[in-house]
Amino acid sequence: MNTQVRAVASPKSHPAGSIRHDWTRGEIDALFKLPFTDLIFQAQTIHRQHFNPTQVQISTLLSIKTGGCPEDCAYCPQSAQYDTGVTASKLMEVETVVAEARAAKAAGASRFCMGAAWRSPKDKDLDAVCAMVEEVKALGMETCVTLGMLTGPQAGRLKQAGLDYYNHNLDTSPEFYGEIITTRTYADRLNTLAHVREAGINVCCGGIVGMGESADDRTGMIMALANLPVHPESVPINLLVQVEGTPLHTGKALDPIEFVRTVAVARVTMPASVVRLSAGREDMSDEIQALCFLAGANSIFYGPKLLTTPNPDQDHDMGLLNRLGLTPTPSTV
Repeated sequence: MNTQVRAVASPKSHPAGSIRHDWTRGEIDALFKLPFTDLIFQAQTIHRQHFNPTQVQISTLLSIKTGGCPEDCAYCPQSAQYDTGVTASKLMEVETVVAEARAAKAAGASRFCMGAAWRSPKDKDLDAVCAMVEEVKALGMETCVTLGMLTGPQAGRLKQAGLDYYNHNLDTSPEFYGEIITTRTYADRLNTLAHVREAGINVCCGGIVGMGESADDRTGMIMALANLPVHPESVPINLLVQVEGTPLHTGKALDPIEFVRTVAVARVTMPASVVRLSAGREDMSDEIQALCFLAGANSIFYGPKLLTTPNPDQDHDMGLLNRLGLTPTPSTV
């Protein structure tokens, strides 16, 4: 019997599972091109070096201010530039948000994420968001917000309020970015991430696949994430949800196996980061989600909606985790 394991696509000077920030495009491309079984074996082996393989971190995402965003992100139903049926709303009241967080905690979530459709928050709006962070934190939950671009002082205010994570995705590769967004540059995104880091807030940063990008663009996206000065503590890998009215509504769907490969390569290149199976789970079979967990995903968004798009039923999610022998990761707060 031939029991030899194929050589991994990692130089001998960098043991598998080590934290690196010098990945080359060729190395990441070689990972994507590994035989599927070899890639999954490598990703799962590295995953076990850094995490309990039977635990999945559960987050709930709430849109605290929906629609009316001036940005032109081609995937987003909340852009004011597209007719998607999303009605713009004002910022939710603090008490309403806290009640939602309390319900999420009772349903098993350890992290509560709050998203507002802004290009960047006004200082007066940040007063209410900071109050939300303080109240949710007091429930014993981890807190996360995504509010668009931040200045350094704004990041400092959020840190003072007790914010644990700030989400700001790179979305795609630097080369493909201009095909998806023209109202904000890649450098703008990197600057916000730098402000968040400097404030001492954990970074949640990932991307979206299935937007018509090439395989080389998926390599470029992972390379941009993996070569950040510090790896994001949380890396959401999103599968495009095609929403009618957005420019990407009629695009070709991504091969699910290619999505799993992206999760696995994220795990190999960012070994100690939590890799979140994010948007798009509504259209994934249980079997594809199981492969994603095998590939190193160890977090999901849990609840009926991801901002404005559907998410799998909570009972179904817990049933799937039970079938796979997976349990929620306890809160670190």
